[in-house]
Amino acid sequence: MTQVVLITGASGGVGRLMRSRLAREGRVLRLLDVVRPEAPAEGEAVEVIEASVTDEAAMRAACEGVEAIIHLGGISVEAPWDGILSANIDGTRVVLEAARDAGVARVVLASSNHAAGFYDLEDAPEGGLPADVAFRPDTYYGVSKVAMEALGSLFHERYGIDVTCLRIGSCFEKPWDRRSLWTWMSPDDGARLFEACLATSEPGFRTVWGISRNTRRWWSLAEGEAIGYHPQDDSEVFAAELLGDAIDDGPQGPEERLAGGKFCFTPLGEHQK
Repeated sequence: MTQVVLITGASGGVGRLMRSRLAREGRVLRLLDVVRPEAPAEGEAVEVIEASVTDEAAMRAACEGVEAIIHLGGISVEAPWDGILSANIDGTRVVLEAARDAGVARVVLASSNHAAGFYDLEDAPEGGLPADVAFRPDTYYGVSKVAMEALGSLFHERYGIDVTCLRIGSCFEKPWDRRSLWTWMSPDDGARLFEACLATSEPGFRTVWGISRNTRRWWSLAEGEAIGYHPQDDSEVFAAELLGDAIDDGPQGPEERLAGGKFCFTPLGEHQK
């Protein structure tokens, strides 16, 4: 039986990184974005939909025959409130309502560390800051991720949808600065995390940090390990390249000590540079 997985925001950074990594025999990836995803290559089991997550009719059609949804769609940086409200908050509501009406059993929501951005390194107990710590958003963008998680909880409790919220740190091919040495999630580990969410035999509502097994991490891996996520990559392989001859390679100042980094100091509603 073919498994159909809908990925919203498939033309975004994480979506593009996951496209080939989530391909499996017996699986069709249904890719949806306002920027039309690239057409499938020969032999690629991909369906392409150009639509917005705020389009209720399009989302209902996109959810037909779907077993699981990976919801990546929305604005991925700080932005004016109207756009955040429409794309991130109302867009998530539309996705979850379409999932409910189509009988989709499982939804993975791309939340963010910015839902808990004002936690400091010193707040982390031994073993790391738990993934389900109370909300401390750092921006309107962070607030939208709080709302995303709350909507996920609502649709789990009322309709029994299995929902996993991933508080993703930094998912790129490689870390780019000192702070990202502890927030990084490699694309391969990202795929491992999504696969764990799709395969877990423990349905429910849960929150998991989206990070790799970084030597410098201070966010917990326990919640991910509980659903079978066992990251294999470590940003430390890039440390020498990034740090050079730096004597003190620990967190420097509040931007590097806070979970939200410089987002904690970005004026509300301004685009994050």
